[in-house]
Amino acid sequence: MTTNNTVSIKSEIEKSYLEYSLSVIIGRAIPDVRDGLKPVHRRILYAMHELGNSYNRAYKKSARVVGDVIGKYHPHGDQSVYDALVRMAQDFSMRDLVVDGQGNFGSIDGDAAAAMRYTEVRMSRLASEFLADIEKETVDFRPNYDNSLQEPAVLPTKVPNLLLNGTSGIAVGMATNIPPHNLGELMDATLHLLDNPECTPRDLTAFVKGPDFPTAASCYGGRGLMDAYETGRGSIKIRGTVAVEEKKGGRESIVISEIPFALNKSSLVEKIAALINDKRIDGVSDLRDESDRKGIRIVLDLKKGAIPDIIINMLYKFTPLESSFGINMMAVVGSRPMLLNLKSILDYFLQHRREVILRRTRFDLDKAEKRAHILEGLLIALDNIDEVVRIIRSSATALEAKSRLMERFGLSDVQSQAILDMRLQRLVNLEQEKLREEFAELLKKIEYLKSILTNEEVLKGVIREELSEVRRIFATPRKTVILEQDLDSIDIEDLIADEEVVLTLSRRGYIKRTTLDSYQQQKRGGKGISGVLTGDDDFVHTFCSTSNHQYLLLFTNRGRMHQLKVHQVPEGGRYAKGSHIANLLPLDKDEHVTTALTVREFAEHNYFMFVTKRGMIKKTSASLYANVRSSGVRAVNLRDDDELIMVREINGRDELILVTAEGTSIRFTSAEIRPIGRGATGVKGIALRGSDEVVAGVVVRPDEEAVDASGEDRRLVLTISEKGYGKRTPVNQYRGQSRGGKGIINMKVTPKTGRVVGAVVTYESKEEVILLTSGNKVIRLSSEDISVIGRATQGVRLVRMEEEDRVAAFDLIKDSLIAPDGACELE
Repeated sequence: MTTNNTVSIKSEIEKSYLEYSLSVIIGRAIPDVRDGLKPVHRRILYAMHELGNSYNRAYKKSARVVGDVIGKYHPHGDQSVYDALVRMAQDFSMRDLVVDGQGNFGSIDGDAAAAMRYTEVRMSRLASEFLADIEKETVDFRPNYDNSLQEPAVLPTKVPNLLLNGTSGIAVGMATNIPPHNLGELMDATLHLLDNPECTPRDLTAFVKGPDFPTAASCYGGRGLMDAYETGRGSIKIRGTVAVEEKKGGRESIVISEIPFALNKSSLVEKIAALINDKRIDGVSDLRDESDRKGIRIVLDLKKGAIPDIIINMLYKFTPLESSFGINMMAVVGSRPMLLNLKSILDYFLQHRREVILRRTRFDLDKAEKRAHILEGLLIALDNIDEVVRIIRSSATALEAKSRLMERFGLSDVQSQAILDMRLQRLVNLEQEKLREEFAELLKKIEYLKSILTNEEVLKGVIREELSEVRRIFATPRKTVILEQDLDSIDIEDLIADEEVVLTLSRRGYIKRTTLDSYQQQKRGGKGISGVLTGDDDFVHTFCSTSNHQYLLLFTNRGRMHQLKVHQVPEGGRYAKGSHIANLLPLDKDEHVTTALTVREFAEHNYFMFVTKRGMIKKTSASLYANVRSSGVRAVNLRDDDELIMVREINGRDELILVTAEGTSIRFTSAEIRPIGRGATGVKGIALRGSDEVVAGVVVRPDEEAVDASGEDRRLVLTISEKGYGKRTPVNQYRGQSRGGKGIINMKVTPKTGRVVGAVVTYESKEEVILLTSGNKVIRLSSEDISVIGRATQGVRLVRMEEEDRVAAFDLIKDSLIAPDGACELE
């Protein structure tokens, strides 16, 4: 006969997973709200108690304690139990130690503790308060894992340990993360709650100011901390303590003396070192870790002229020296995990103390009543000692004597046995008096114990007295500073003057920031170029007048945009070469900056116009480029064979002239281009023929000053070809068209002239043109020397070059050096 044992796999998995989840939650990861301990910590303390390993006894080997724990109560790996024991002995992990360790128990640098055979432990004095009165049946006991022993389900602690030392743990589908607090503050709040059970969590924050971490530091929670205390969940910021020290020679050092809780000090130092090496933090000449047994001391020596507040801000911004602590006050209440607020945690602790004291009182009362009952019999015997002796002497057996005494004096079996067991020395007068005094004291004690059980106010008085005594003995001053103001990062711009500066970016990629005064101090009668040339084979192709607080937007040929604040560009003098742009931006190989713009804000009504080599154009709202990652953002989506050549800020009245390498151009208004998203490719600006490509995008802005007295437009389009030919053509010769067409002739391209290199709008006023050749030669000439002729011409020879030489790029330098409208100039 066969039996059908078919089981649904779905129901079996659900049942097994539920059992597993409850086991992890209750038996491993989430602490009990009453004693604030996870099972492993509770078993460690109880095993030490059973060993007599108390604070006033000798240390015992950690291996002995771990062996008892895993052998009797916790059948798990010895290393996991030892790790838990080690943490309970680390003064940087626990606000108030519950294990007194002797030996190497690890360090705040993340160093591991010595092996358990080398270290020694005993309970701290505070831990004795966790187990006080446990022998008086104050808590329930349950069988251990093999039913051979009994272990406590909870400890009868006098300390609200769940908040005192905090805890963290990850269970199945839930987690807990509770910061440590100050014992004195917790006791004050608990006593207030005892006397005012209707108070709110907010009322208790008058006593519990906030977390108190063993590593000190400072914290500000604001709304996040209040949320945690009122709802059980919130977030706070923790900041390390930093000071500035004066050194010889007028130099300064930044000293970190306290770090956030649970932060590995070595990893912090490594992070700071990496930021210094990557130039993310500038102005530091040396970094040292001078920490010792006396405390933490991380020293950053500053370079001369470095501003400490800026570097401190960078440390808070880019390192874990400022970190967030997410509070999630989850604990087990009656075999169920619950999210608790400040009041409920302390209320459950008080309920636990009530239960412990009532059970202890019942135990003591029972013991006192039993002793009083015996003393009552002894005193009866003493008052009738001659007759008692006679009865005993005349009895044949002890059993007969006990029976006759019970019958004669109305004694109980216990009382009669106590009389028979009484030693003769008790018959002396002194011993009789001691028995009478003991009996009187017992009657008073019994009356007091009964009052605790029947009178709520007396019970509260006992709780209050015990908690006050714990506070008196164990409370210590607060370590963590609670800041009242917000811990928002120091705004660097508050420390840097918003003065006018000039940004210059060379064709070879060297960038610098120079104060405007440096240029204004120049004599204006000469060429106006002093301090702009960066080398024999390089020249500035981007420069603009701006201010330190503006945003600098750098667009690359790959279509990415990087964002800096102007003050982040390294400062240099007029004759300095500057720093290479690769030191500031994470550029890929063959990627270079094609356009630089400065803006004060990213207004939604402002637009950026993008022009690519393949003739695509795109207009996008500037507001879409406000938030930029450190690695940059995709500013425009490019095809594989395309490159970004120009970006300009435009408005609805601006016009755009696209100029190609084969000598064609097209002019249209920006109003006919519909704004599209940041990741879009754009629309066709000009229809290219064959291998032709766009080499320049010229923005023509409405300019009343460009029109002379006769009404003639003085603006000209300067076009230069690769073999050194160039010309200036009036703008009004470029008639407007619809975008996407083939355009009209801009320059007659022949083998003699070579392809067009670029174009720019210029004026009739005196300006200077700089050309960079493929042979790394820089050539300067006045714009007045370039003929003003029509569109369909090849221009005039501007410079004679070797047969294989070509014009690689050119730039137009204003007479005053500074761009007249404050915008960046790039050709």
